[in-house]
This record gives sequence, C-alpha cells and structure tokens, in this order.
Amino acid sequence: MVVRLVPSDRTSAGGDRDSKFALDVRYYLSLEPRQLPSRYLYDELGSSLFEAICRLPWYPITRAETRLLIRHGRDILTAVDPLARIIELGCGSGDKLQTLLDQRTRTGPLDLHLIDVSPSALAESTRALSGLEQVRVVAHQTTYEAGLGELSARGDTPARTLALFLGSNLGNFDPPGAEEFLREIRTALRPGDFFLLGADLVKPEPLVLLAYDDPLGVTAAFNRNLLVRINRELGGTFDLAAFTHQARWNGAESRVEMHLTCLRRHTVRVEATELEFTIEEGESIWTESSYKYEPRDLRRMLGHAGFSPASHWIDDRDRFALMLVEAGAGRPEPARTVR
Repeated sequence: MVVRLVPSDRTSAGGDRDSKFALDVRYYLSLEPRQLPSRYLYDELGSSLFEAICRLPWYPITRAETRLLIRHGRDILTAVDPLARIIELGCGSGDKLQTLLDQRTRTGPLDLHLIDVSPSALAESTRALSGLEQVRVVAHQTTYEAGLGELSARGDTPARTLALFLGSNLGNFDPPGAEEFLREIRTALRPGDFFLLGADLVKPEPLVLLAYDDPLGVTAAFNRNLLVRINRELGGTFDLAAFTHQARWNGAESRVEMHLTCLRRHTVRVEATELEFTIEEGESIWTESSYKYEPRDLRRMLGHAGFSPASHWIDDRDRFALMLVEAGAGRPEPARTVR
C-alpha cells in the first residue's frame, strides 16, 4: 500500500483540515486494509437513506424491535418506575422511543435526552416526541461518549434514569470496543438506574446478507454516499462509478462487513486531509461492521460492564433481543486484554 501526504495551503474548497472528520478520514484511509468509521455514514442524506433501509422488507431489525417494544413496553416502564429521565443514544426518527412511551400507564414530568451526531435525526426525533404529555426534549448533537460525559457531569441528576441503545447499534463496535462502550454507559449511570439494549442475534447467512445488500440498492446508496460526503465536505476526488457496494459475512467473527470495492485502479486525492493514494482494482474500503450475538454473549458483556440482569425478551421470528439491566452498586470490571 502506498499513501502519499501532499501538503497544501488550500482548505476553502476542501473543508477544515483540523476537523475530526478530516483527521479520521486521513488516519483510516491510511490503514491496511483501508477503512472509514461508520459514524460518518450519517450525514443528512445518509440518515434519510438509513430510515428507508429500516422500512425495507429484507431488513427485519426495526420491525422485530418494534414488536418487542409494543408487547413488552409496559413491562419495561413498570420495572424502571419511578422514571425521571431517559437518555437515548442514536435517536433515529424517534419512532422507537415514542413506541415505548405510548405504553405508559401514568404520566409525570419526564426529560428525554437525545444524543446523536446527525442534526436531521435530532430534528425529526424532537418533532416526533415534543407533543408527548409532560415531556421535555433536549437534543445533544455530539458523539455518544461526549453526550454521556456531559450528562453524567451534571449535578442535577434526577431520581432514576433509563438509558436506551437500540437498533443493534452495539454491533457497529468491535468486541473490545463494545465492552468498553458498555462500561462508559454504566459509569454515566447511578446504581439503581436502568439500561435497555437492543441487539440483533445470529441468523442464517443468506438472510443476514440480504438485509445488508438489498435488491433495491438502498443500502448500496447509503454506503456509497460516504464517498459523496468526503468529496463534498473534504474536497475528495472519489469516482463513484469506480466503487461497488459489497456485504460480506465473516462467520469466524460473527459479523457482517460492508465494503466499497474498487472496480478499477483509481487515484484519489482528499484536499482537506493532504492525502493522495492509489487504490487498486479489487481493493476495498471497509466502512461498517455489524456484529450478531447470542443471548449468552450479551449477558456476559453486560455483566462485565457492571450491570445486573432484570429482564430480557426475544423475538423468535427474526431473532432479535431486548435486554433490560440495572446498574449495580459495584464498578465495571477493568478492560480485558483480547488476544
């Protein structure tokens, strides 16, 4: 792999070279294999495309999770009562949180804190949730980690908090990163607070791949839009016609991988990163991983993070799990070395 850094004083056409986006693009495209962080898939267009993906007949995650929230939402809210605050990490359109809150049997003042990097997702969720009775919505346009840190540092912590991480977004972290993130969530909560995790379970390979490479090409557009964003915001010269979307099942790691595979030798320059490189035919840029779990794996990770089991529910039709856990009195276990 050959990577060339080309100094330049021009940044107006290529965005801010010191932005987190620019720094990450420069770093990850210089790795072998080349990669891009999945969080950058969610600009305004990317967020809209993902909402469309969630409605595709081949993508069962959203439907399975919604079924569980409808069937067991009242049980969840009863278990966490009295509830003063909800923190949702990755709010999407707000549909899932609204589905859960529709199961309330009694109302009272409730603060909803939505943490997301996508301004369009935050705006849509805020509109959807603001009409709920006795609810105050606060949007935080930032990363999950920064938003959790901001909320945990406040001195006005209410009586009880429920944190939500739905949509199987935990699957976008590699195993060490997933366990570390769960520990961060636990650290942001107080003993007696609760955490609701939605996670996709292992299922037959053909079904998994169809969900990430749909016949309509919506997922392909979602993936390739990341190159559009780099071209637009960072002065990139990616030729979209030179890349095709691929979904790959890695059984050894129990994950789906999304790649942008190069169809012909192609030289790319990204102005704001001072990066120029040649990507060969057949070489790919790895843009997202989606790990699939067994319930025992989820229980183990949550236990290591300092949570105690409360309840869990599984949708057998589409193999999806909701895990409700309580923040224990102890501290999370230290990070484990993965060999």
